[in-house]
Parts: sequence; structure tokens; C-alpha cells
Amino acid sequence: MNDEPRWFFPRGDLTRDGWQTVVDGDLAGWQHTGLRIGELRDGVSSTLAAGGVERMVVPLAGDVVIEWSDDRGGSGTVELAGRASVFDGPADVAYLGVRTKAVVTGHGRVAVAEAPADQVLDVQVLRRDDIPVEIRGAGRSTRQVHNFGTPDGLHAQKLIVCEVVTPAENWSSYPPHKHDEAVPGTESRLEEIYYFESAVGRGLDAPEQADPFGMFATYGSPAGPIDVNELVRTGDVALVPHGYHGPAVAAPGYDLYYLNVMAGPDPERAWLITDDPAHGWVRAGWESQAPDPRLPYLPTAPSKGPRR
Repeated sequence: MNDEPRWFFPRGDLTRDGWQTVVDGDLAGWQHTGLRIGELRDGVSSTLAAGGVERMVVPLAGDVVIEWSDDRGGSGTVELAGRASVFDGPADVAYLGVRTKAVVTGHGRVAVAEAPADQVLDVQVLRRDDIPVEIRGAGRSTRQVHNFGTPDGLHAQKLIVCEVVTPAENWSSYPPHKHDEAVPGTESRLEEIYYFESAVGRGLDAPEQADPFGMFATYGSPAGPIDVNELVRTGDVALVPHGYHGPAVAAPGYDLYYLNVMAGPDPERAWLITDDPAHGWVRAGWESQAPDPRLPYLPTAPSKGPRR
């Protein structure tokens, strides 16, 4: 029997307790981050138990309503304006502190990012019009980043969350980089979750049998060996405990999205990375290239062809 931890999970392999996907400390080798993906339907709610985790609720498709209460006597209702899909700009998001119970309802699909914590913080709501939309890179390395849960945009103890949209034929999470050593001011230790979705490229006309996909890789660093080279589709999850990770590549004809959830053991909540020295030099080339004119992706009519 192979007792080695798994670092890649196709859609359906992490279904549990009514959630389409659950990543938490029950997985071998995993301890600092968590993720839940749920389908929301009329009359069906998803409950988040109060406990020692801080959370961020991110609508993936459709609107979301959160009814919350905490052990300090606080309670309330938060309505989050969603989107048609993850390829239609940012959505409203909400942060829930430790020891906060919540009941989530709505229509569509929702992600809940988690990290173990013990600092009690208030509920925070970030509206989509206030979320920083960053166009990162240039040329075929251009991607769109929604920085709603990064240290500059959210007050949290451990949790770092963002989402990235990569248009067809572009590369993201590139150059390959790592964050598995504590080097003050240079690199921080962070586990990372990648949750993927893929779709026919915006404005393209695809046949019904089109099968949107991208590619993702992780490989070893001095912190330890790891080897992930996978085709990724909607609902797939890759875990990065250590090592260089990237690229995430959007195949021709298909756009790629991923939600990143990060947290780690360091006392400072910081996203500090080290590029693979064999590939970090490519960043300098972006200075002479224009960003991809297809971005930013903001709300529009749905693309033709299947969204899976």
C-alpha cells in the first residue's frame, strides 16, 4: 500500500459532508489551510460550524447570503453580490473570524477558504467595486489577479486568499516560485491550495464536445521532493506543501481560473516568494512587452460553448 501523501485531486475525490470539495487537516501532510466548495440550490443551506478557523466566503457563481453569529453575541446577515462565472470579474466576498458560525444559502456555487487561527477578528465585507484588480505580467504571461484576501487588502491573522484569471494560451504562476523557507524579508513559509476552473475562451465559438482544460506543475526544492504534472479542469484541486510551483498554463481555446488559499506557521502574515533561479530572469522581459489587451475580464454576456 502506498502511504505517500497525495497532492492532486480530480473533481469528486474530495467530496464530503455535503460539500463538493473539502480540504482540511484530515488529509495526510496538511495542516495550515482549508477549502470547501459547495453547490447552492433553492431551499438548501450549507452550515459552517463555529471553531478555531478564520474563513473567507467567495461566490464562484451566483449570489450568496450569509447568516452569522459568534460567541461574543454578535450576529447579522450579509448579502454578497456574485457573478455569472469566475471569468466575469470579482464578486463581493466576506471574512468570518474564528468562533463564528454561519449558514450559507444562495444560487450557484461558493468557495470557503479556511485557516486555523486563534485571534478573534470582526466580520469584514469587501464589495466587488472596491476589490483591487491587478493585471500582472505582460505578453503571454499576462494574467488578472483579484487581491481581496492579501495582506494589503484584508485584516486577518493567517489567511491569504486571491484568485487569478489566465486567458487562453497564457501562462501564470510563472516564473516557478516557492515559499517554503523562513527567510526574513525574502521568503515566508506558506502551504497553498489551487482550486481550478476552466472554460471556453471569452468570445470563442466552440462545439458542444469541447473539453476545457489547462496544465499545472509543481517540482521539488531543498525543502523536499514533489512532482505534480497534471491536466486541470473545473473542480480539480492541487496542494502545494513545499517546492517550486508553476506554471499554470491555459490551453489554446480555453481560459483558466484558480483560487489560491495560503497560510503557514510563520508569525508574520506575508506572501514572500523566491523564484526558481533557472527561470526568474524572464520577468525582466516583461518590461518591453505590452499586457495582453484581452484583460481585464469584467462582467459580460456568457461565452459560447460549454462551461464545465
